[in-house]
Amino acid sequence: MCGIAGIVNTDGGAADAAILADMIAMVGHRGPDATGVFTDAEAGFSHARLSIIDLTGGAQPMSNPERSLWITFNGEIFNYLELREELLRKGHRFATRSDTEVLLHLYQEEGPDCVRKLNGQWAFAIWDCQARRLFLSRDRLGVRPLFYAQPRGAFTFASEVKALFAHPAVERRLDAIALAQIFTFWVTLPPRTVFEGVHELPPGHSLILQDGRAEIRRHWQLEFCPDAKGARSEQQYADELWELLLDATRLRLRADVPVGTYLSGGLDSSLVTAIVERFTDTPVRSFSVRFGDPEFDEGRYQDEVIAQLGTEHQRIHCTQEDIGRAFPDVIWHTEKPILRTAPAPLFMLSRLVRESGYKVVVTGEGADEMLGGYDIFKEAKIRRFWAARPDSRLRPLLLRRLYPYLQNIQNQSDAYLRAFFRVDQEDTGSPFFSHLPRWELTSKLNLFFGDALKTATAGYDGYGELEATLPAGYGSWPGFCQAQYLEAMYLLPGYILSSQGDRVAMAHSVEIRLPFLDHRVVDFASRVPPALKMKVLNEKFILKRCAGALLPSSIRTRHKQPYRAPEGKSFFHAGAPDYVGDLLTASRLREDGLFNPVTVEKLKEKFAAGRAIGIKDNMALVGILSAQLVMDRFIHGFQKRPRKEHHAAPDTAATAVRS
Repeated sequence: MCGIAGIVNTDGGAADAAILADMIAMVGHRGPDATGVFTDAEAGFSHARLSIIDLTGGAQPMSNPERSLWITFNGEIFNYLELREELLRKGHRFATRSDTEVLLHLYQEEGPDCVRKLNGQWAFAIWDCQARRLFLSRDRLGVRPLFYAQPRGAFTFASEVKALFAHPAVERRLDAIALAQIFTFWVTLPPRTVFEGVHELPPGHSLILQDGRAEIRRHWQLEFCPDAKGARSEQQYADELWELLLDATRLRLRADVPVGTYLSGGLDSSLVTAIVERFTDTPVRSFSVRFGDPEFDEGRYQDEVIAQLGTEHQRIHCTQEDIGRAFPDVIWHTEKPILRTAPAPLFMLSRLVRESGYKVVVTGEGADEMLGGYDIFKEAKIRRFWAARPDSRLRPLLLRRLYPYLQNIQNQSDAYLRAFFRVDQEDTGSPFFSHLPRWELTSKLNLFFGDALKTATAGYDGYGELEATLPAGYGSWPGFCQAQYLEAMYLLPGYILSSQGDRVAMAHSVEIRLPFLDHRVVDFASRVPPALKMKVLNEKFILKRCAGALLPSSIRTRHKQPYRAPEGKSFFHAGAPDYVGDLLTASRLREDGLFNPVTVEKLKEKFAAGRAIGIKDNMALVGILSAQLVMDRFIHGFQKRPRKEHHAAPDTAATAVRS
């Protein structure tokens, strides 16, 4: 895993090696083991390497023997050994043992279609010196980031936006529509980012730049085509899933450095850890987060898995004070506003992993999206059930049971719940039925926008823009699959894999690998009937059957506990960090022009007095504060060389637990 950056001067000027060095320095945290720069007339690449495969022979940027093709590559191609054998049979010869060289030769053999053969997570660029053509590609699900900008006379790309800003021609301005999207959908809709003029290459897409013109092509599309009822037995589905997960995990253990696991105590990470244990001769090294507040803590379940599997375990104990201290650095790495503090503990966890001598961890992300684990899928199913008999007094009880930890829902009347959860027959026909309550709650945060932001976003139809991106067959899919698509194609790459994944892991030079997002597992999951993903209200039913006796019964049968972290209290407590008050003063808010100082002051008063309640208040505070941090660190105070981060105090360091 690495950091990449590059320039193609479309006006014909020579690429500047000094600018390339500045760009890659901004993402040095992604690859502290080595750096390299290549220039060729108008094009140039730079690379920061995190050495994982072929530690001595995989230096980048890398060329083919003829030096006609150059590559800078961030990611891993897990089936590179099989592809290498195929290329050897076709006469290719290799100078290294790296997957980078395999990828370069595969492109030489098959051109842009080479990505269809890849099993991996990638963002890479290839420069064809003879054709004067740039090829960029990003993996199917968006595990690895890739951004680009086209200032006058140049095309620039990089793993992170901050590297683009090191180019003197790339301007730094916030995009008002992007903020409206985040304060509705939680994410921006690709290719839009929160920065005006900076674009994200969407997951499953490639880009070809020729003669100054960029053409974007889709190379993969998630499609749900569930098998007919009774086409196969439950056991047959479970057996196939088991074999796929075994092989997906086996491939993701390919590395020339040790591989650990994240172990939350939930089904997904526990099963992945159990599979890793099958492939190793020594105890697996596992890592987790603990919270002092039992509302968030899953330590009891972690301990059960540790005891059964015998992992060597280390954990961090995360407090609300830790989150408050780490939050500015988290936003420096997420590079966008977020509505949850959940990335902060994972930022601290990746630091523990790195300090423990590990560069790679296998995780369970993706299982909920692909196999039906989230409460939002249950919620949509209950809402449809209630909508069939909207006057029922019993059916609303299912929603109260679904969210026992949300006191507001417990206290509200059935009439309120019916309106809030959009329980009407006309709503069930919406392509966004599953997500309407979440998005409408989040969009109420627009009330905090300042006048300038309200004016800039007036009349914007986010739902219309989102609907235009849906695949042609979406309307004919079961409602359950529609909900899965919205999670998998928007929230997963835009938040889970970025703000909670790549960005906070690579902040400390840690690569995450995700067996549940192996494209073969994803394809299988798209064919599993919804009734086997969620049997009545039993989430991830087929995965639980697949897990068998590998895990303690308490892990297999427990209801999913959403991963959450302390939120508003992290910023309003005795000894709260100074930046909170500084960024939320009326004068600063007026200067930045994003939020209304009066409404923000009322929100601050609620938190200071301990009267803030519910999801909305917490999302508002975290969203506003993170947007102000983006403005502070990327617009006002941006430095073209990496700044020192303000890590949590040493007394929050992990406590090792071994069994």
